Amino acid sequence: MSVKVNIVSTQTQNMLPDKCSVMEKGRQCVNHPEFIVSIIDDKDEYMVGVTCTRHKDIVSGKIGILQSEGKIHEGKIIFAPVKAVGTDCIRGNEEDLLQIDMKNPKF
Repeated sequence: MSVKVNIVSTQTQNMLPDKCSVMEKGRQCVNHPEFIVSIIDDKDEYMVGVTCTRHKDIVSGKIGILQSEGKIHEGKIIFAPVKAVGTDCIRGNEEDLLQIDMKNPKF
């Protein structure tokens, strides 16, 4: 079985991918990410991808191989559950509303 793990570059991505990082037989896994995969090396932590529960063992094995080849940092592999975060700190008032007159548009 051919398995490919896409490593996420945190320097170019501001949000999490919406799908698991694993590709099997050239097809992207369609499952939503359930874990953020990172490596703790001394005092630093590096995010390397996201995965679903189904591919957790595959990702762990692939990272172990890449570590033994010296391609990514040595360290402990961590699977942190993805958590939804909401906020109510953004508020609006009457002054923030914009009314658009569709009967008499001025474009």
